[in-house]
Amino acid sequence: MAVGEGVGVGGWQGELLDLEGYLGRTGFRGERAATEGVLRELVRAHVTALPFENFDAVLGAAIPLDVPAVQDKMLRRRRGGYCYEHAALFAAALERLGFRFTALHGRVTLGSEKVTPATHALLLAEIPGDDRRWLCDVGYGAGPLEPLELLDGARSEAGGWPFRLERRPGEFGIDHWWLHHRGPDGWVDRHTFTLTPQHPVDYVGGSHYVGTHPRSPFTRRAYAQRFDGRRHQILDGDEWTTVLPDGTRSSRTVHPRDLGRVLGEEFAIVLDEDTAALLADRTAANTPPPR
Repeated sequence: MAVGEGVGVGGWQGELLDLEGYLGRTGFRGERAATEGVLRELVRAHVTALPFENFDAVLGAAIPLDVPAVQDKMLRRRRGGYCYEHAALFAAALERLGFRFTALHGRVTLGSEKVTPATHALLLAEIPGDDRRWLCDVGYGAGPLEPLELLDGARSEAGGWPFRLERRPGEFGIDHWWLHHRGPDGWVDRHTFTLTPQHPVDYVGGSHYVGTHPRSPFTRRAYAQRFDGRRHQILDGDEWTTVLPDGTRSSRTVHPRDLGRVLGEEFAIVLDEDTAALLADRTAANTPPPR
């Protein structure tokens, strides 16, 4: 989809998804049904198999959100994507499997009191015949390994990675929900969101800002994450950091020319030679010389 185009109200192109290709890429082996168990398995499979990366934004390439383009990139070419791409793919899978869901927009805060733009895509899923609603944050790069029931105080400790939800009164009488993760110094608010439904075209607009605006952090430097449930791998420019569930961190510097190899071996992101070379050049240009 280009900016200004849509796919119809509530239409997430599930009919265009290669469902078996998606399930195979994520390693999902459960039944094809809209149940709580399937939703739990599906979230964990997606989060741990599909990496996060912003390389197209850094390199000035188009980032379409239509399902054929996203699945070609993330399933067939074995790239990663950022939150809008992940949400588009997961929404199509939910639609195909018979789940009801609402697309949402969040504001990434990371403990800051500044008002940030609403540019994080996440989904609220429902199971047929069940009144509960489940937050599925599959596009953050290291989101909860299971869906969180939308309840004030809901918690997840899956894999030893703690998260909790909080509900607070917001402006204009609209409640705000906050997702917190536990850091070395205690709980940190990761992002806040409301329950205002979003349509596919809303994600196109948000993605256009994130992927093209000169003040967007995603257009400035390469960023990638892989979260396999045992460790969280982060690449920020040329700095590669590994985080364990107990908060232990180790960092090292990657030479720009080694990025393609490291991304393939450690982040499950496959880059062709041209893209790897362009990314190396861009990273080298952004890296200060050694003192």
